Amino acid sequence: MEYLHTMVRVADLDKALDFYCRKLGLLEMYRTESEKGRYTLVYLAAPGDAEAAERTHRPLLELTYNWDPEAYGGGRNFGHLAFAVDDIYATCESLLKSGVTINRPPRDGYMAFIRSPDQISIELLQKGGARTPREPWASMPNSGTW
Repeated sequence: MEYLHTMVRVADLDKALDFYCRKLGLLEMYRTESEKGRYTLVYLAAPGDAEAAERTHRPLLELTYNWDPEAYGGGRNFGHLAFAVDDIYATCESLLKSGVTINRPPRDGYMAFIRSPDQISIELLQKGGARTPREPWASMPNSGTW
């Protein structure tokens, strides 16, 4: 397993970048925008992590700016921790057997979400791209929120 990023939702991207980059000193590594999804993702790294982040895209802080205004209550402004795993299906199976609820199963062979005992969302991503979808994961419904 490899640590990838932490996601934080921001209400004002300019103010967030002023704080994280100009005041805190983080560096913008790259950004993506989705017209269809109506969001912008900005990935930041600490100066001491910039070389590794440029090479491997980790460790990073992901700022998520949703274009449509939303009030973030109940911890929704803190999004999730993300880890890359060698085998998304084996990881989820092991977690399920140990009593962990798979909130968002890896139906696509690529991404799953679980929650910590303190309700922190954790995203699991398949290293190297999606695996072929398979059962029971492909038809497993979501459980709760993530």
